[in-house]
Amino acid sequence: MKWSKTVVVLALVSLCADLASEMLYPILPLYFKSIGFSMALIGLLEGVAEATAGLSKGYFGQLSDRMGTRLPFVRGGYLASALAKPLMGLWTWTWWVFFARTLDRLGKGLRTGARDAMLSAEATPATKGRIFGFHRGMDTLGAVLGPLFALFYLYHRPGDYRTLFFIALGPGLLSVALAYAIREQQGQPPKKAKQAPFWGFLGYWRRATPAYRRVVTGLLVFQLFNSSDTFLLLKMQHSGLDDAHLVGAYVFYNVIFAAAAYPLGGLADRWGMKRVFALGLFLFAATYAGFVWATGLWAFVGLLALYGFYAAATQGVAKAWVSNTCDPSETGTAIGTYAALQSLAALLASLLAGLAWQYGGATAPFLLAAVGALGVAAYVLKGEQ
Repeated sequence: MKWSKTVVVLALVSLCADLASEMLYPILPLYFKSIGFSMALIGLLEGVAEATAGLSKGYFGQLSDRMGTRLPFVRGGYLASALAKPLMGLWTWTWWVFFARTLDRLGKGLRTGARDAMLSAEATPATKGRIFGFHRGMDTLGAVLGPLFALFYLYHRPGDYRTLFFIALGPGLLSVALAYAIREQQGQPPKKAKQAPFWGFLGYWRRATPAYRRVVTGLLVFQLFNSSDTFLLLKMQHSGLDDAHLVGAYVFYNVIFAAAAYPLGGLADRWGMKRVFALGLFLFAATYAGFVWATGLWAFVGLLALYGFYAAATQGVAKAWVSNTCDPSETGTAIGTYAALQSLAALLASLLAGLAWQYGGATAPFLLAAVGALGVAAYVLKGEQ
């Protein structure tokens, strides 16, 4: 399949941005613990950060539809995230860390709806799985290269987490520069209606198609059981893995994710979105159930391989699935609304996972997530879409 310039450049932009983000992601829980954050506070921080990203995805996705333009949101979002990363390493005050992490996720919210609408516009319903899968695979390649760099750096400078926040500025700014190589197609004319309030995008739910509501309902229920991946990393550390093995295992997960995203996107185009997504849920359940009992390095490596296939079968597929259930002129609003509601669920999921760990032990959040994912898989397979 031949990719348009827009699809290729957006993929490269995401690769660079994710390289910067994922250089930091595996060490974030270690950094937070090193500056005195409790498990519950880490859960709250990650939940607030993801909720900020999601709610802003809804607002800015709708705004990009109303303005009939995408690129200013894409460029501004990548710039905000690039600048937020060195800020996180400047000071260790709790509220400052909350501010910097939230700014990073706000940048993600600013760009995501507009960027995904651009990708959707470059595809047909028969190729959306592959388009989103290719983009997700390139994005995840950055999640391979970033942790590899972090692993190399920490091998030579053990425990020096803060410097990585400043190094991450480089690939972040490169992603912004690449975004200026894109030229936007003529979109929908700006809508003349009065500007909606920040929460106005939630009104889309009432006028959305029944198919959209059915699909998004299943995705949101699953999100209630799908807390931040930070807890996977903390469980591996809790089981005795050192920093090098932890980051190496996370890199391996991303290699599987990156390699499988495009093939599974193509399978979703041929076999159906719901079947591939349900397959991903079964793999998620197997992974989380395995984390209840796993203790050694190779057990975690095997489970993270399953988790990589889960991510490849769900993350790009979910966006393609949602975009197929809405009018093309409202793709930014549809995906943004889904992302906003998803992140509210993520806030609750991460907070509950942190509390479950703190009061029920390290295995509690993983067992609950495995059971919940199986229930959602049954709902998805029973649905019409």
